[in-house]
Amino acid sequence: MNLDFLHALDDIEREKGISKEILLEAIETALYSAYKKDYGTKENVRVEIKGETGEVGVYSRKVVVDEVKNEKTEISLEDARKINKNYQLNDIVEEEITPANFGRIATQTAKQVVMQRIREAERDVIYEEYKEKEGELITGTVQRFHNNNVFIDLGRTEALLPPSEQMPGEIYEMGNRIKLYVVEVSNESKGPRILVSRTHPGLLKRLFEIEVPEIFDGIVEIKSVAREAGSRSKIAVSSINEQVDPVGACVGPKGMRVQAVVDQLNGEKIDIIEWDDDPAVLVANALNPAEVIKVIIHEEDKVAEVIVHDFQLSLAIGKEGQNARLAAKLTGWKVDIKNESSLEEDSIVEEEDEVNGVEDKNEAEGKAEEDNKPDD
Repeated sequence: MNLDFLHALDDIEREKGISKEILLEAIETALYSAYKKDYGTKENVRVEIKGETGEVGVYSRKVVVDEVKNEKTEISLEDARKINKNYQLNDIVEEEITPANFGRIATQTAKQVVMQRIREAERDVIYEEYKEKEGELITGTVQRFHNNNVFIDLGRTEALLPPSEQMPGEIYEMGNRIKLYVVEVSNESKGPRILVSRTHPGLLKRLFEIEVPEIFDGIVEIKSVAREAGSRSKIAVSSINEQVDPVGACVGPKGMRVQAVVDQLNGEKIDIIEWDDDPAVLVANALNPAEVIKVIIHEEDKVAEVIVHDFQLSLAIGKEGQNARLAAKLTGWKVDIKNESSLEEDSIVEEEDEVNGVEDKNEAEGKAEEDNKPDD
């Protein structure tokens, strides 16, 4: 190595932010391994790169002892003092043993180490950049496909969209630009692994933040999201300003805002309901578009018993139970939906049980009186 190489390390430090001292330490460590491997020595050696000239030196290191048992790692006090009369027992004696052709090995090794460290540094930068974007929205381009996985080009790196995070029925074509939710970023040996999703409820939330200024400004808050990706979603919103209708703000003029989100999700239906701290009101709102007659809250079982008109029962439950299922996810309550008829039938049964209970009681009391009459 020479001064030009050291100057190159200075440039790398400025451009890539990798410390020159750290690079030199890494090169010295690699050269130590290369020397031990290529020369098959068991000596205790040290490799040094002189920072002023770039010259590489290999030095054997031996301990000063009274009696030498291993010539590769030990030196007698007598021989040590032939080198320098000031040596004492247990001192370390160093002697340069740099091989004649070691400069070529050093240059090749140094280049490999520097390139490896540059790659590692770039991976670290990318990792830190995207680690901060966990839970955020990003835009990428569909790049390639492998084993049903879709790889998304993000510019300096790529993200993974696995089958479990792909929207049912959504078609991904090379070159298409799509918005994605960053689920997780992990640092692996081959570089950062960026897991993204098109099904995560967070994607819906972030899309509304983009389209609705009141959400971005903090006036309207998304309190809860329930989503069955590609089919239907529900969001519950509230406003800190009484003058601002949270549902209207999310719908937008002529439905433009919610429609923009629907378009990003390929036609996924979205119900927007107003949040309420009263669980009975919240559950009733969550079952929109069905009209609810009454909600009975059973706190101990975390169950909301919902009564609807007979003709509203199928609407409240939804196709394959989807509306009720989403309402339960949105509110955090188990939703038990009943129609008026079943409620009336239950009431009749309860009344009959009460009547039968009274009759049985009267009969029992009459029998007891009969049994207690004195014999003539």
